[in-house]
Amino acid sequence: MPGSTRAMAVCTGGGLVAATAYTVALGGNGWVWFLWVVLVLLTVGVVTARRV
Repeated sequence: MPGSTRAMAVCTGGGLVAATAYTVALGGNGWVWFLWVVLVLLTVGVVTARRV
């Protein structure tokens, strides 16, 4: 996995931690989880594009 792809995967994991912490501290917010899902889909797209 190249460095930029690895960095994006790390940011996605950090985003999961941040979204979970936000939800625990301040309550659920659909936009936070929506943005995290978009980030996951972007990460999957980058990983898939690198493999082709």
